[in-house]
Amino acid sequence: MTGSPLVSGGLMEDVLRARLAKLTLEEKVGLLTGADFWTLHPVPKIGLRRMVLSDGPSGVRGTTWDERDPSLLFPSVTALAATWDVAAAERTGRLNGAQARDKGVHVQLAPTINLHRTPLGGRHFENFSEDPLLVSRIGAGFVRGVQSAGVAATVKHFVGNDSETERNSYDAVIDDETLDELYLRPFEETVKAGAWAVMAAYNKVNGLSMTEHRPLLTDVLKVRWGFDGIVMSDWTAIRSTAESANAGMDLEMPGLPGPLNFWRDKLVAAVREGAVSEEVIDDKVLRILRLAARVGVLDGFPEPAPVSTPSDAREQLRDLAARGMVLLRNEGGVLPLNAPRKIALIGPNAVRFGAQGGGSAHVNPEHVVTPLEGLRRVLGDDTEIELRAGVYPHKRYAGLPMELATDPETGGRGVRLTFLDAQGGVLKSERREAASFLFFEGIPDGTAKITVATDVTVAEPGLHTFAAQGLGTYGVTLGDTVTEITMALEGDDPLGGLLAPPERRFVLELDAGATVPFRLEHELSGEALFGAASFGLGYFAPHLPEDDELDASVAAAREADVAIVVVGTNDDVESEGFDRDTLALPGRQDELVAAVAAANPRTVVVVNAGSPVLMPWRDDVAAVLWAWLPGQEGGDAIADVLTGAAEPGGRLPTTFPASEDNVLSPVPVDGVLAYEEGDKIGYRHYPADDVAYPFGHGLGYTTWEYADVKVVGGVAEVTVRNTGHRTGREVVQAYATTDEMPVRLAGFAVAEAAPGESVTVRIELDDRLPASCRVHVGRSVADLRLHA
Repeated sequence: MTGSPLVSGGLMEDVLRARLAKLTLEEKVGLLTGADFWTLHPVPKIGLRRMVLSDGPSGVRGTTWDERDPSLLFPSVTALAATWDVAAAERTGRLNGAQARDKGVHVQLAPTINLHRTPLGGRHFENFSEDPLLVSRIGAGFVRGVQSAGVAATVKHFVGNDSETERNSYDAVIDDETLDELYLRPFEETVKAGAWAVMAAYNKVNGLSMTEHRPLLTDVLKVRWGFDGIVMSDWTAIRSTAESANAGMDLEMPGLPGPLNFWRDKLVAAVREGAVSEEVIDDKVLRILRLAARVGVLDGFPEPAPVSTPSDAREQLRDLAARGMVLLRNEGGVLPLNAPRKIALIGPNAVRFGAQGGGSAHVNPEHVVTPLEGLRRVLGDDTEIELRAGVYPHKRYAGLPMELATDPETGGRGVRLTFLDAQGGVLKSERREAASFLFFEGIPDGTAKITVATDVTVAEPGLHTFAAQGLGTYGVTLGDTVTEITMALEGDDPLGGLLAPPERRFVLELDAGATVPFRLEHELSGEALFGAASFGLGYFAPHLPEDDELDASVAAAREADVAIVVVGTNDDVESEGFDRDTLALPGRQDELVAAVAAANPRTVVVVNAGSPVLMPWRDDVAAVLWAWLPGQEGGDAIADVLTGAAEPGGRLPTTFPASEDNVLSPVPVDGVLAYEEGDKIGYRHYPADDVAYPFGHGLGYTTWEYADVKVVGGVAEVTVRNTGHRTGREVVQAYATTDEMPVRLAGFAVAEAAPGESVTVRIELDDRLPASCRVHVGRSVADLRLHA
């Protein structure tokens, strides 16, 4: 579809075909499977250089999980959707693209545009919204932004990948009308916006594996929609040769030796045997070459204009995080805070802040600003802040803090990572400043064991808990004790086990200033997925028993001018590889909020989560701010919004149910995930009496009057007036109904106005609406104020 005219016109297609003609069948097929985990094969004789792919939705990680190569950590894409701002999505995409260019990445594996079918979905935080129009417009803006930097965006996971349970095999059974109206629509709109790549999902749809689904991959995506980019597999999602090649797949990822690959020599043989035509192969190679030309790795085609990460990237991320935060409740004007003398900052996510979700979207940021740091920076030294955890809901320990760790070889900060051969010889050794390690590649040939060693000097006396984290067999040295352990996969998703491995804990009583050796020795196993290795060092400092900690937190709240309770989820709960089994906050967090609210009527709850949670205390607290998983600058953004330095600009892109009674299940039954609800998801699904906060809801620090609406030629012109005392931002939402069609989102626009100022916004209405329908305009699906 869209691309530079230099690489899309007929003349350039002739040039690509001339390059294709120089390749043997073996060379052509070699281009269709990755060279390794993240790169595609170069072919110097036709001027094709190496092409690099990278995750992902929360920022561009690059090709390694390595703290020495940090990335910008963006707010979760659900937070981006909460801005309801297509221009902000485009700016965010361009910043992603600039970061990719700095890292030598040509293809970004984002955005994820599956729908919020159920809030229990494990990757809910990685997806934009429950509404296909909102996903389409925000997703298309993101795609345009990424590709404006000369980097390919990859829309994924095509299609019906709305759950994680049994994701490698479940059959999503979806009727044709629902499939077209809801689940395919974001893909169609982002393809028509110019996306250069699409990733096919693991699951089946209506009986066919998505990597063998010719009706969707070829008939719909390539023929009906005219997509001329590449269709790549999710990693190891291709499980056949001729079937997947003939269905419309173009690229098998990753490039691995052995039985996990189904193309390469097998595909050459399939062509020789007549099971796949060489014309089919040629079309795939042309798509690879077209992509290479677009991203500037094919000689004779212009490289994209220079672009790099701007110097104000941190400020952009801070602003974006604030724009996406949703003020759900604000009784008595407790917010914005007015120079409080003493704050009790309480909660597990205040101590262990959740900046991102788990899984392949994870990146290593240079830093993460915590709520404590943000509040101290904004409020200054005149405000006393007492920090308490309140309760301990995390299943897995945080990584060993590097300020406690000393490399035993150099005496420098950090740990010593060593790769050993079968005879114990050192193949590679390096100092690292990380507590966890994940290797899909980069393990030296001949490695039989990997050791990580450090000397831990503790800061306080008491019981210190250490954790060995990983899959497989380990020798654990802690002090004078050596223990052999084996940790096995929990659940049925091996990739999930690599991204969030199990742990074994060890407790030592130590004096303040004591130093103890901590060492893991990991035996590599040929059975590990991708031949990968994943392990780490966890730690929990001495702490009060949970009952005592909760009591101490309540006492602190009672003495404070305002209590800010930061609760939420964590990557034990929100991650690739598994779905949630409840919407309740983990552990005793609800009990904590209720107790603090009873002790201090000026209790503000900040929810640090990527997907809805139940809030049984929501009517008993003064304010609720939904902060999402806000990225590396999240603590500053939270402080900005709490103090009024920034407007809470977000509106809910998904419905927050009041209970689990009507929540759709993500769990297949006998391998089938039946979408029996049809198009009734989200606000189309929940009864009004089971909604805590409706789709589109969000408060600000000013008030608005909806004055007038006119609809002319598919555009709604809406006039609103800021009736408050400060400049504000309003998301003006249009919905449509007919006698036969219940309410549907029809369009939206952002208005900004000074006190007393009126502005008129233009809302482009959905071109799929019936020719004759009623248009309703307001602040949410449940607060519609004007009609036309």
